[in-house]
Amino acid sequence: LATLDQILTESVGADTRAVVGRVLGPVGDRARDRQLAAAERAELWEWLDGHPVLARQPALVPWAQEVRSAGLIQGSVARTREEVGRALRVLGELPGSGDPLPLLADRVLGDTHGLDEGTRCAGLVQRALAAIYDVEVPENAQQKRALWERAGVADDELSAVVLTAGLRPAGDDVVSQILRLCTEAGQAAALTLGQLRASGGPAGLPGQVWVFENPSVLAMALARFGRRCPPIVVTSGWPNSAVILLLQLLAGAGTRLHYHGDFDGEGLRIAAAVVARTGAEPWRMSSEDYLAAVSQGPPTGRVSEAPWDADLAGHLRRVGITVAEERVGAGLLDQLARHFPA
Repeated sequence: LATLDQILTESVGADTRAVVGRVLGPVGDRARDRQLAAAERAELWEWLDGHPVLARQPALVPWAQEVRSAGLIQGSVARTREEVGRALRVLGELPGSGDPLPLLADRVLGDTHGLDEGTRCAGLVQRALAAIYDVEVPENAQQKRALWERAGVADDELSAVVLTAGLRPAGDDVVSQILRLCTEAGQAAALTLGQLRASGGPAGLPGQVWVFENPSVLAMALARFGRRCPPIVVTSGWPNSAVILLLQLLAGAGTRLHYHGDFDGEGLRIAAAVVARTGAEPWRMSSEDYLAAVSQGPPTGRVSEAPWDADLAGHLRRVGITVAEERVGAGLLDQLARHFPA
């Protein structure tokens, strides 16, 4: 090539690249193109790894790694970012408050068919939900429908129920009357999704509410406090649409939400989901709290990072023992008793 460059330069006053460019058009720089493409891919994966939805729900990290391993969609960085970004916008709205799937798709994606079965976005979201709930990726329509429902999409207005106690909202709507009646009787109230939607948001809500994962803690609180039970909401494990809607109504009214759950892999994922969707603050859920309570118990299962405590997941993996919320329930109620003496 050096010899050809010399001959052409002496003959026509241009080197090989210039001559070829004049005859065939501009000559590309493949090495530079490869460098640019590599830089674009690196920027894409850096964007994905640092996305706020992953930061709020670290259980999605394995899903993000699968997306990266699958490579670019149709070989395009721009297309990949667009499609993955759409899925992340949907995931940022889950667990949902009972919207039907087309309504959720229209609200988040601007397309009522954006999450129809067979769409790439629906497939990405379904795989992500499987990672969050630590279940197998659904293979048939029934399994997919069940996973959407678990994520609070298209829940039945009657079957989705939230347990609560100690709330005394003002107003004459059905929800306010039920809550006041049950609180005065020292009983828990079971509110349906339909009732919460019809209420439009009760008035006169408390400044603070404590949110627990397990109904047994609520039973302990009612037995101890009776009619003076502190304001409590129970997620009953993974929150359904009624739970999410009530917590969002409380947060929207300015109520400060304090969340506590099990110290195990699933418990951390549930806590992260509740915090991300409702703005609740983890309460008595630190590394110190776990280490002070751990003794004997079942294994923790798959553990994801806890966004509120960088060391907590590491302690759970190292110790490997679950601390069920019921085990520390009496101590939690002792803390509440300082604010709400029986």
